[in-house]
Amino acid sequence: MSMRTQLLKGLLDACVLSIIKEKEVYGYELSQKLLDSGLGNISEGTIYPVLLRLQKKNLITSEMRASDVGPKRKYYFITPEGEEELENMVEEWNAIVGPISNLINKE
Repeated sequence: MSMRTQLLKGLLDACVLSIIKEKEVYGYELSQKLLDSGLGNISEGTIYPVLLRLQKKNLITSEMRASDVGPKRKYYFITPEGEEELENMVEEWNAIVGPISNLINKE
């Protein structure tokens, strides 16, 4: 497993929560937003277990909605607990990214 894959796996929950906080999304839309952000093509086989885990932790909730085209879609929403957890994740990220960057970018 590449370093990029390992890092992304550890940060994917925060990325997903961040996207859902901006606007409720359905699964395929979420994968497109991750792709558009520059994270690459993250498979639905990776995304849906993350969504399920976040739901079990009550960090997100979902609702089936009619679609203009095709079958109903499951939309995901962030909960107050999810917003709080995302804030904690961002604080932890900010606390660690600076020191790590300083260590590995020394010339």
